[in-house]
Parts: sequence; structure tokens; C-alpha cells
Amino acid sequence: MTSDPRDGLTEPAGERLTEQMAGGEDEAQAVARARDGDGDAFRLLVERHSRSVFRLAFRMTGNEHDAEDVVQETFLRAYRKLDAFEERAQFGSWLHRIAANCAYDLLRARVRRDERVEVSEGPDGDRTLAVASTEPGPDRLLAGREVQRRLKGALGRMSALERSAFTLRHLEGMSIAEISHALDLDASAAKQSVFRAVRKLRLALGDAASWGVTP
Repeated sequence: MTSDPRDGLTEPAGERLTEQMAGGEDEAQAVARARDGDGDAFRLLVERHSRSVFRLAFRMTGNEHDAEDVVQETFLRAYRKLDAFEERAQFGSWLHRIAANCAYDLLRARVRRDERVEVSEGPDGDRTLAVASTEPGPDRLLAGREVQRRLKGALGRMSALERSAFTLRHLEGMSIAEISHALDLDASAAKQSVFRAVRKLRLALGDAASWGVTP
């Protein structure tokens, strides 16, 4: 099993830098220090963003093991590309674009290997893709199981691009421009990928569909 990519990256750093970041200091200083080879500064950046990166990776891959691999690859790429980070940009947004690209690469590789995400048995014996739960409220518990079963099936029928674009748009709230940048697409291709994914999802959910079709 792949070790947690965060192991060894979350040790306490120097007290002054820790206090500054805890106090809400702009991350630009930590990034600048990391560029200069300050390992403690980069560890703090990893600690601050690893949870949100893992959430994005898990939503896109539907698999904890793959998500851990994406987290590890994301921070490795980010470290190697620190010099390319534009200081006027938000580090978290930049990191999420890298994570989205890493997850998309993994999904495409999975398709090429004709592999599927970890599967689970549905209540009627159907084998469906395992994805992150959306944790429905108490008033939706009865219908939630069937909705989840249909959702898993719909995600399984999406291409790697459709699943990636859908996740980034409707689960992560990215704009079409951000999706285009993250997945290296033009705006039209990103928008069409979202539309196709939503259409497949609405067909699968039927009356239970609640997703809008406007990207």
C-alpha cells in the first residue's frame, strides 16, 4: 500500500515561520523561502494544503489509494515548479490546478490499462464504481442509497475527461476558465465536457437529478 505522501512532511518548522503563517501571513513569503531551499517552509505549505488536495484527488479518482498517489505527485510537481509560480497568483489555486492535472493523468492512464476504480456491490448485485460520499442529510437517507448507486454508475460511464471536468465544475466549483487551464483544454472543450457529463448524470438519476446543465 502506498504510504501517506504527507508522512515526513509535516514536522514542526521554525517557531517564527510557524507563528507568522498561523497568524495569517501571506503565503508568498513561505513560497519565497521554499524557492530558496527552505525545507521547513515547503513542509508548512504541504501541511496547510494537503487535506484540500486529497479531497480533490479523491473526488476525481473515487479511490483512496489513487488519491494518495495524486497528493504525492502533486507536491513533487509543485516543488519542482516553484520557480514557475507567479507571485501574484494564489498558491492554493495554483496547487489545485496541478492536482487536477495529476488526477486527470491518472484517470487517462487507468483507461489505457483498461482498469477500473475499486468496485463495490450494489444492493441489486450490480458492480458500480466506488466514489466519495456526498453525506446526504437525514431527510435524504432513504433515497440517498439509490441516488448514490445511480451516481456511481453514471461516473463509471463518463470518460476520464468528462469525470474530471464534472468534478472540477460541480464539486470543486471551478470556473470554465480554471478547468481549461487545469486540464490544458480550450474553453469550448471544457464546457462541452461538463455538458456531456451532466447529461449522462441526469439520465442516470432520472427524477432524482438535481444538477444544472449550465456550466
